Amino acid sequence: MPLTCRGRVRGQEPSRGDVDDALGKFSLTLIDTLDTLVLLNKTTEFEEAVRRVLRDVRLDNDIVVSVFETNIRVLGGLLGGHSMAVMLKDTGYHMQWYQDELLHMAKDVGLRLLPAFNTSSGLPYPRVNLKYGLRSPESRTGTETDTCTACAGTIILEFAALSRFTGDPVFEVHARRALDFLWEKRQRNSNLVGTTINIHSGEWVRRDSGVGAGIDSYYEYLLKAYILLGDDLFLQRFNIHYASIMKYISQPPLLLDVHIHKPLLPARTWMDSLLAFFPGLQVLKGDIRPAIETHEMLYQVTKKHNFLPEAFTTDFRVHWAQHPLRPEFAESTYFLYKATKDPYYLEVGRTVLDNLNRFARVPCGFAAMKDVRTGSHEDRMDSFFLAEMFKYLFLLFAEEEDLTFNVEDYIFTTEAHLLPLSLSTAPHAPSPANATVQAPSLPHLSTYVKSLWSEEELDDSNFDWTCPNTRLLFPDPAFPRNLRDPIRSAVDKSCPRPAIHREPGMGRPPLRAQDFMANNPDHLELLRRMGVSLIHLKDGRVQLVQHATQAVSAVAAEDGMRFMQEMMELSSQQQKEQLPPRAVQIVSHPFFGRVVLTSGPAQFGTDLSKSITGVRGFVTVAEPYSGCAELSNAAFVQGRIALLQRGQCMFAEKARHIMKAGAIGGIVIDDNEGSSSDTAPLFQMAGDGRNTDDVTLPLLFLFYKEGNILLEALKEYREVEVLLSDKARDRGRDVQEEEEDCSTDQTSPIPAATLDQLHVRTVEQDESAPHNEEVTPEEDVGPAIKRNPEPEEEPDVDKDSSRKSVEAMMADWREDLEAFQQMEDEL
Repeated sequence: MPLTCRGRVRGQEPSRGDVDDALGKFSLTLIDTLDTLVLLNKTTEFEEAVRRVLRDVRLDNDIVVSVFETNIRVLGGLLGGHSMAVMLKDTGYHMQWYQDELLHMAKDVGLRLLPAFNTSSGLPYPRVNLKYGLRSPESRTGTETDTCTACAGTIILEFAALSRFTGDPVFEVHARRALDFLWEKRQRNSNLVGTTINIHSGEWVRRDSGVGAGIDSYYEYLLKAYILLGDDLFLQRFNIHYASIMKYISQPPLLLDVHIHKPLLPARTWMDSLLAFFPGLQVLKGDIRPAIETHEMLYQVTKKHNFLPEAFTTDFRVHWAQHPLRPEFAESTYFLYKATKDPYYLEVGRTVLDNLNRFARVPCGFAAMKDVRTGSHEDRMDSFFLAEMFKYLFLLFAEEEDLTFNVEDYIFTTEAHLLPLSLSTAPHAPSPANATVQAPSLPHLSTYVKSLWSEEELDDSNFDWTCPNTRLLFPDPAFPRNLRDPIRSAVDKSCPRPAIHREPGMGRPPLRAQDFMANNPDHLELLRRMGVSLIHLKDGRVQLVQHATQAVSAVAAEDGMRFMQEMMELSSQQQKEQLPPRAVQIVSHPFFGRVVLTSGPAQFGTDLSKSITGVRGFVTVAEPYSGCAELSNAAFVQGRIALLQRGQCMFAEKARHIMKAGAIGGIVIDDNEGSSSDTAPLFQMAGDGRNTDDVTLPLLFLFYKEGNILLEALKEYREVEVLLSDKARDRGRDVQEEEEDCSTDQTSPIPAATLDQLHVRTVEQDESAPHNEEVTPEEDVGPAIKRNPEPEEEPDVDKDSSRKSVEAMMADWREDLEAFQQMEDEL
C-alpha cells in the first residue's frame, strides 16, 4: 500500500472483493519478486529474501485463495526462486547453503492446490482453502460452478515444472487433463473458446471470445508449453487457435471479441488492457507484422493517456479509467525489440519508464492509477508490478554485460518467472497416444529444423515450426516504420470535434438531448416552447416533465416528445459511462504533487478541461464554512482557493460568495461522514436554475474522505498549495505539454442527468390529461447531477480508519522526506 506506506494484509484491511483472493497471508510480494532480484544482479538481497521466506512464510493458513493467482504468483515465484538459487549455487559464489528448500515449499503449495482439480471434467475449482481444501465445513468454498478459461488453462508451466523438478508426475497429469478438456470443448466450427466455462458440465457460460481478460494466458501457455516441454501437441493446438484468432478476432490493429458460435459478429466495442501481451506472443509465434501494428496502436493510446486504460473503445477513448500498473505493454515492447532490434522500441520503453516515475512514483513505491485522465492514485501496488514490469524494462535496456546469466536458457511464465528450458529433457508425464512426437527444447530448434529439411520436402508448412530470422524480415529499416505510421495517424484522428448540425425540416428537434445544459437560458426557453418543464429536486435530481398542451405548436410538441425520448435513451446509455473527474493535486511541501484527490466538476464556472495550466493557489477555510453568506474572512480568502462545506444553500450561491471575497477557486467538501470516491459515484454540481455566467472561477467537489486528507494537511502544515485541473500535472512542470485529450467525448457537454436520477414524464395531448400538472420541489440543499461509473468492489471507509490512514501517511512522509527529496533529485 504505497500511499499509506504499509503492506496489505488480508483481513486487516477492508475487503476489495475477488481481487483479494490473491492474498493468502503468505508474503505474496516477497515470493513473487525473488527471481527479479537475481535478474537485477541483487544476489545479496536475493539470498536474504530466500532466508526470510524460509523463516517467516507459512502456508498452512485457514484462508480461501484463487487457484489461478496462487499458481502463477506463489508456486511460480517459488519455482523461479528455486531455479535462480540452483543457478547461483552452481556458479560457486552464492547460495552454497541451499538444499532445495524453495522447491519443497513449492511442492507444499502444489499439494494444497491439488484438491481443486477433483472434478469430473478435470477443470479446477476457482478457489481452494489452503488449510482445509474443498467441500469440508471448514473450507468455506467448493460450491462454485464456473471458472474462466485462463484460470483453468494457465496451470501447465508451473505444474509441469514442479513435476519435473520433483519427479512426481501427478501435477503435470492434472494440468494436462485440464488443457485437454478445454481443447475438447472448443467450438469446432470457429476453433475458438469462450471466456467462462462450467467446471462440471463443460458448458460455456460466457460465449464471447477474445485474447484479453478471461482467456489471454490460455493461448500463451499452449505456445510456451511447447517451448518449455517440447511436446508437439501444444503447438498443434496453438496453431489451430491462432489461425482462428487472426481470421475472426484480429482486425489490425484492433483485437475485438466475437461470439464463438457466430465469430463474424462482434461481442463488444471496447478492448481491455490485458490483451497488450498479445503482440509479444505473436513475436514468439514469429508473426511480426500484426505484432508491430497492434503494439503501435497500444502505444498511441498510452501516449494519449500516459498509461494504458484498463479498457478503451475502438475509437481509443477511455472505457474503464483505472490502470493498476499492468506490465503487459512493457512485455510486448521487450519482445518486439528483441525480434527487430529497432531502437524505436527503446524510445517506447523510455516513455513507459518516464511516465511511471513522473505520475506513479510515490515515497513508498509506485501507486496504481485510479483514473488515467486525472492522475489520481489508488493505494495499491500489486506484486506483479515488481515481478514483471521491473524485469521487462530492465531487460529492454540491459546490455549483455549487465546480465549475470543467459536469459535465453529460460522461458518466462505469465507472471514473468524464469523456468529453465532444460526441463524438456527431465522425466515427465506421458503424452496422449496421438502426440508421441517429442520435439526438442528451444535452444536446439535449429538442429531440429535442419533434420526436418533433410527428411521432408521444404514447404511453407514447415515454417509453422520454426522461428523467423528477423534480419531477413527487415532488410529495410523503414519497413517497420511504414507499418506504424498509418496506425499513428488513425489514433491521432480518432478525436474529431465535428460541428453539430441542426438541419431544419429533417425531423430533428431544435434542441438535441446530448447538447442540453440545465443552466443555459436559451435551452430553457427552447424547453418551454416544447412544453417541457425542468425542476430541481431537493435530493439533487433534475426532473423533466412534458405537457404537450403547453407547447407553442403541434410541431413544437412533437419536437418535445422526441427530446424526451432522446433524453431517456441517453440517460440509459450513460448509466454505464464514467463522469470525467477533475483533480485536486497537493503541490506544496512535503507532497510535491504526489497526492492527487479525485474530485467532481461543476456545470458552471471555469471549465478546467479547457485550461492548459489549471488554477493553482493556497487553500483557506471559508467563514462561514458553508459559504452560504458573505464571508467574514474575505481578506484571507482573497487570492486563495476557498474550502467550503456542502449543504444549506445551492452550489452556485457558494461560488458567488467566495468570488465576491476575491477567491480564485473553490473546493466543496461533502458533509456526509465516510463518503469517498472509492465507494460513491462522482457527480457534477448543477447550477441554481438561473443564469450562472457570472460565476467565472472553478468549483470542485471532494467527498468526505478526500476532503479530510486536504483538511488534515492544512491543519498540519498551515500553508497548503493545490492545483485544480482536469488531470494531474507533472510535478516538474507548471504547464504540461499535452496532446489533444481523447479521454472523453469533446463534442457535447455532460447532460443534465442519468436514468436513475432523472424523472422524465410525458403527458400526451388527451382530454383526460391534466393541463396544468405541477411538481413542487422541497427546499433545495444543492442539486447534484450524478453519473454512475463502472461498479468497483472497493472497501467501505469509516471515519476512524480514514483518520488513522491520514495520520500514518503524514508521519511516514515526514520520516522519509529527506530520502524522498533525494529520489526526486535523481528523477
